[in-house]
Amino acid sequence: MTIHIRGIPDDLALRSRIVREMSAALLRLKPVAAQVAFFDENGPKGGVSIRCALTVRLPRWPTLRVEQMGETARLAFDGGLVMLRRQIERHTERAREQRRRPKKYYAAKRLLMGGEPPATG
Repeated sequence: MTIHIRGIPDDLALRSRIVREMSAALLRLKPVAAQVAFFDENGPKGGVSIRCALTVRLPRWPTLRVEQMGETARLAFDGGLVMLRRQIERHTERAREQRRRPKKYYAAKRLLMGGEPPATG
């Protein structure tokens, strides 16, 4: 997996934190690529103006993308990472539920052959 980081000044501590946290969050999924991009919305005016966009490409899944704003790049990244983890959890839970439920043709075949339908629930 490659992690591309764009738009942040030469802050080595933040870069190493991004690589470490993204690798930990995406460890089981084996993504193709990940991109972290930072944008300064307001320029030199100040305020809540740093936008962090996290994009992850996974095999056999749609691309996951989240955006979060914060006062600093670190706060924006932390908020975006929380949202990304929640999205990954939602996708894995949905995939797990689809595997657990018997398909309608499987259940119908079991009923026609005189067997008991599989228990759902």
